[in-house]
Amino acid sequence: MLVVELAFTPAPERLAARPAHRETLTRLHAEGHLLAAGPWSGDEGALLVFTTDRDHLEKILDTDPYYRRTPGVEVRSIRAWTPVVGGPESAAP
Repeated sequence: MLVVELAFTPAPERLAARPAHRETLTRLHAEGHLLAAGPWSGDEGALLVFTTDRDHLEKILDTDPYYRRTPGVEVRSIRAWTPVVGGPESAAP
């Protein structure tokens, strides 16, 4: 799995782009590429947990303009993560 951490500033462009971005997140979750996503309290950034490989994640980030071209959004880090408890394999049937 890969974890993406975003940082936000209060740019109005970010808020305008957010509804379309959230629709994309909903689709990625339904397709099984995204485990969870959401903003930090205070809306200063967000955390996204992807269940895909790095090449596919880069395509996702390049396809959704929210990550690369929206003022007020910065991709702070992309890190591999191996959950010991609570990963997608442990979901109840």
